[in-house]
Amino acid sequence: MFQSIQVAKGVNIHTRTTDQFKTVNFSVKFKRPLTVEDASERTVLTNVLQHSSAKYPSSAAMRMYLDDLYGTVLYFDTTKRGDEHTVLLNVETVNDQYLKNGEVLGKVLDLMHTVLFEPNFDNGLFRENIVAREKEMVIERIQSVFDDKSRYAQQKLLSIMRPNHPASISANGTIEEVKKVTPASLVKTYEEMLADDLIDIYVVGDIDEKTIVESLKKALPFADRTVDYATRPTVESKPTKSFVSEQQDMKQGKLHIGYHTPVTFTHPDFPKMQIFNGIFGGYPHAKLFMNVREKESMAYYCSSSYSAQYGLVFVISGIDANKEKKAISLIDEQLVAIQKGDITDLELAQTKAMLTNQIKEALDSARGQIEIYDQYKELPTEFSVENMAAKWLAVTKEDVVDMAKQVEKETVYFLRGKEDAAE
Repeated sequence: MFQSIQVAKGVNIHTRTTDQFKTVNFSVKFKRPLTVEDASERTVLTNVLQHSSAKYPSSAAMRMYLDDLYGTVLYFDTTKRGDEHTVLLNVETVNDQYLKNGEVLGKVLDLMHTVLFEPNFDNGLFRENIVAREKEMVIERIQSVFDDKSRYAQQKLLSIMRPNHPASISANGTIEEVKKVTPASLVKTYEEMLADDLIDIYVVGDIDEKTIVESLKKALPFADRTVDYATRPTVESKPTKSFVSEQQDMKQGKLHIGYHTPVTFTHPDFPKMQIFNGIFGGYPHAKLFMNVREKESMAYYCSSSYSAQYGLVFVISGIDANKEKKAISLIDEQLVAIQKGDITDLELAQTKAMLTNQIKEALDSARGQIEIYDQYKELPTEFSVENMAAKWLAVTKEDVVDMAKQVEKETVYFLRGKEDAAE
């Protein structure tokens, strides 16, 4: 799918030539082990780099220049996958061949160099007023989770299930750690990111691969990495409680249940576990939706998700507080039903079709192609839709039963309204 070349130790460029899009998409990914401290520092850093550089010291100046480049989109972000934290620089620009004066691509590469290698320093430090402003923006972003009760409930569940573990660490860090960030600490974080992070650079578009690789090597002159993160130990973590109930001023209750499975992303049975999740609660035809929500009207919504990097399965549902025990019991029944082999041919066929269509739809965008390849390149076999579809197609009912028997419930978290406390 992508052609890959190592341009320095720990620095790889992945190119995909396609006439599917009229734009050229870049994604520069800086990866290092995930910690609360680093996530907090690096999230503030992305905000600072996004909104101020030596050449474009304000957001307005940057926006004006991006408009001049035919509406080029450039933004930083942070994310996580497994025990890895990633700083992203994503860029989308028009392809030169669709312009009379094809000079945009070169200017965009220069801009990528500017935002990464020419920070807005004052006496060797990031400007204090800009750092203070961006810290406040990050704190507001973290606080916004509290206003979204479903996200809040899921975060609480994770903190109970996997305390001090990458699964429960936010890619944005914590308010406490963000407050500790200083212009000096941010310079240290910035320098370490450029020097030590493992870097993957992606390019998708109607490009000449050899030319774009040479251009990127000049625009982004990364040196060899000296740090090898592949040998870092896995953090072990167990639930602190099996059931937690909390009250807040709200109406609809949020019931979140966490399960463990030994089948992770790189496990040979990963495709089988994807099928199990689809039948359990991953799609509208799944047992949780059809039985808990539709048939029994026990929930406003009810679905499951499979976090393959951590070997975790989650059920999330919105219910009335007085239906808590009934809803938990009914959700338990759906898992037991699959463990006993209560799986129809239609459920199996629909799940396989949905998984295949889902991955095809994701590949309809350049960003989707980058994200899927960046994840699936970790698997031992080369990724293609055909390969994945064949693995899903081979999954039998017996395989799904086997997967269901390996799913173990660990923690129930229920967020209910204060007005329901007396019930």
